[in-house]
Amino acid sequence: MSSTAEQMRAWTGPAILTYGFRPFFLGAALWAAFAMIVWVATLSGLFTLPTAFDPVSWHAHEFLFGYVTAVVAGFLLTAVPNWTGRLPIVGWPLGGLFALWLAGRVAVGFSGFIPPLVVALVDLAMPVALGVVIAREIVAGKNWRNLVVLGMLSVLALGNAIFHFEAARGDYAAQGFGLRIGLGAALMMVAVIGGRIVPSFTRNWLVKRQASRLPTPPMQRFDKLALLGLLVALVLWVRAPASNLTAVALFLAGLMHLVRLARWAGLHTSAEPLVLVLHVAYAFLPFGALAVAAEIIFPDFGGLGASQHLWMGGAIGLMTLAVMSRATLGHTGQALTAGGGTNLLFTALIAAVCARVAAGFWPAGASQLYATSGVFWIACFGGFAVLYGALLLRAPPGKKA
Repeated sequence: MSSTAEQMRAWTGPAILTYGFRPFFLGAALWAAFAMIVWVATLSGLFTLPTAFDPVSWHAHEFLFGYVTAVVAGFLLTAVPNWTGRLPIVGWPLGGLFALWLAGRVAVGFSGFIPPLVVALVDLAMPVALGVVIAREIVAGKNWRNLVVLGMLSVLALGNAIFHFEAARGDYAAQGFGLRIGLGAALMMVAVIGGRIVPSFTRNWLVKRQASRLPTPPMQRFDKLALLGLLVALVLWVRAPASNLTAVALFLAGLMHLVRLARWAGLHTSAEPLVLVLHVAYAFLPFGALAVAAEIIFPDFGGLGASQHLWMGGAIGLMTLAVMSRATLGHTGQALTAGGGTNLLFTALIAAVCARVAAGFWPAGASQLYATSGVFWIACFGGFAVLYGALLLRAPPGKKA
């Protein structure tokens, strides 16, 4: 086939397998909603997970290494062909990658009946296979600048492997090295990839409006310094999460990334929530760094879970939701604007994060706030599956169903 369009038109199977974002974005949203339903039911004592992980570790694992890995797969399988000029993976090979991801969710969920090594191998199969595919495409396309993305994906998979090891030996994996390594890798993805797309999409939108204030071009010297500062801070946090040196590094990294964000003219994007939400999502990264630093210095400051949820639910959750929404609209021929339903999705996720963070500061109402956060989260991702599901399942433009 001589073009991406021709390759997709040649596929006669399910439309959802015509591009990487389709199965993985829909699967990620459905899993995010379903896993939260299970988590709320578990907290309420209505359900007991048949997993070998403790409930909190399962919850953390299935967000970071379940949901996030699916979104990363959908994004990379869609973006890498644009980066390299090579054809995307479509059809049954794409379906096979998605099946591996589903197998991982089942294996972890029923790990109480499966040997730990088998669970780990099944769960790691998809990220390893994805890494091989991405490496092949980058090398074949000689797109060396994006090897850093492959490196971050590899670190995310490494964190998953260590998480499984810690859980198998009986550690509280939700606060172990594996979780911190994986979370650090995901945050660097937000910082690196977000640092490309946020100013780029903002510039495109502002230029159309003939705005006088445009974002500073990405990856200037200050951006590289800010990324290095964040990397150092996260490495210190992985190695010594309670160290005062870690707190100082996180504090400085947080300030640098607030300055970085301010250079992207986000205050001028309020008329288009699809652009504004990218800035709001990125803001959770430095705010999370500042909150974790404060929690290290003042151990009673809101609780570790509250601080980390600014990163997990805010920076990662909202950024992935924003990217899934924008990519789905763009790749299915829709206008790049947020309608009322999409705005409600963004609002629900921000409300979920705020409620979860508030629970750390108000222990007396924590149970109600946990439930409230869960309901907003389920509404957000369940709503995405309903609102965007038809677009993801529909045949691409120019192809008959």
